[in-house]
Amino acid sequence: MEQQTAYVLDPTGARREVEHRVLRERGAVTRVDVLGVEVWAVSEPALLKALLTNPDVSKDARAHWPEFGDVVARWPLALWVAVENMFTAYGGNHRRLRQLVAPSFTGFRIRALVPTVERMVGELVGALPVGGEVVDLRERLAYPLPIAVISHLLGVPAARANGFREVVDGVFDTTLTSEQAQANTALLYEKLAELVRTKREAPGDDLTSQFIAARDDDGTGFTEDELLGTLVLMLSAGYETTVNVIDQAITLLLTHPDQLALVRAGRCGWKDVVEETLRLEPAVTHLPLRYALRDLALPDGTTIARGEPILASYGAANRHPDLHGTDADVFDITRADKEHLAFGHGAHFCLGAPLARLEVTEALRQLFARFPDVRLAVPPDQLRPLASLISNGHQELPVHLGNPA
Repeated sequence: MEQQTAYVLDPTGARREVEHRVLRERGAVTRVDVLGVEVWAVSEPALLKALLTNPDVSKDARAHWPEFGDVVARWPLALWVAVENMFTAYGGNHRRLRQLVAPSFTGFRIRALVPTVERMVGELVGALPVGGEVVDLRERLAYPLPIAVISHLLGVPAARANGFREVVDGVFDTTLTSEQAQANTALLYEKLAELVRTKREAPGDDLTSQFIAARDDDGTGFTEDELLGTLVLMLSAGYETTVNVIDQAITLLLTHPDQLALVRAGRCGWKDVVEETLRLEPAVTHLPLRYALRDLALPDGTTIARGEPILASYGAANRHPDLHGTDADVFDITRADKEHLAFGHGAHFCLGAPLARLEVTEALRQLFARFPDVRLAVPPDQLRPLASLISNGHQELPVHLGNPA
C-alpha cells in the first residue's frame, strides 16, 4: 500500500487532542515525525497491545535499531533510547533487570508506604495558604508529593531533591535542542553519580543503597551503567508521571463538577476518578520506542520492516472508539469499563503503578476534603500544556482554594 507522508508531532504539546484524532483517522498505524526521526505510531488498542507483547518487538535500540548510532548523536530524545535499564532492555536481559527492581514494589512494600504517603499529603495540604490568593496546585501539591515519595525511597537528601526535579523536567521537555538535551543528560548523570558515591560511603535503608550493594557485594546485580540508568528510571517514572496524573485528575474534577458531585455523594470513589483520569489523560502521551526484529505484516496491509522504530501512542489509544465507544473523549467516572494503557502492557508494565495510584488517590482525598470549594482561577482553555510530546500535564494549575473545611 502507498506510504503516507509522516505526520509531524508537535514538540510543544499544544495540540494533543487534535493529534489523537488525526492519528486515529490515519489508521491503526501511521508514519509520524518525532523531532526529525520518522517512526510508526500505533494508536489502535488491539494492535498496540499485540505489538507490546510480540516477542519480535524489542526495546533494545543498541541491538535492534540499525540507525541507533547515527540518531543518538543528533536526536534530542537520545536518552530515551540510550539509557541502560529495564526500560530499554529486551528478553532475558529485561527479565534480569526487572527482577532486581521488582522486590521493591511488591504489594507488601506499597502497603507499608501508606502511612508515609498519608503524612506527606497531610503536610502539603495543611501548608496550602488559605485566603483569596491564587495557588498553583501543580507547584504546591502535584510536584512536591511524588518528589518527596521517590526521594524517600531512593534516599535522596531533601536538599538535593529540587536539583533532581529540574533535570528530570528536562528529560521530558521536547522543545530542547540536541545540545541542550545532551547537557541536561550530563548533569543528570553527574547528580546521580554523586548520589551513588554518597551512598557507597554511607549506605542507608533505601533503594539506592540496596542497588549498590547488589552490584558491589557479589557482582550479580547491575553494571555501573545499569545502576545509574536504573536510578534515571526510578526518578523519571516515579516523579514526572505521577505529577501529571495528580494535575490532570484535579483539573478534570474542577472542570466537571457533576463528576465531583458523584464522589461527594458516595456514588463513585476516588479509585473511579483515578482510573478514568488515567484513561482520558494518561501521564505519557507517546512513549519512545520499540523496534521490529523482523518484517511485521499487519492486518491492514502495512508492513513494519525489520529494524524500524515503533511509537506507542497511549493517549490516542486510550480514547479509541474501538475500546470505549463514541463517548471515548468524555470524562465519565461512572464508566463501567475504564480499561487503559497508561501504565503500558505486557512485560514492560509499570512496576510503580500501585504506588502512583496510592499517591494520586490520597492527594485527591485530602485536597477535596479540606477545600470543598476549590475552583480554577482561570478559564480551562487558558491552562498551558507542558512543552512536551511525551509528558501530559500543565505548566501550572492555578486555583482559588476557598475556605478550609
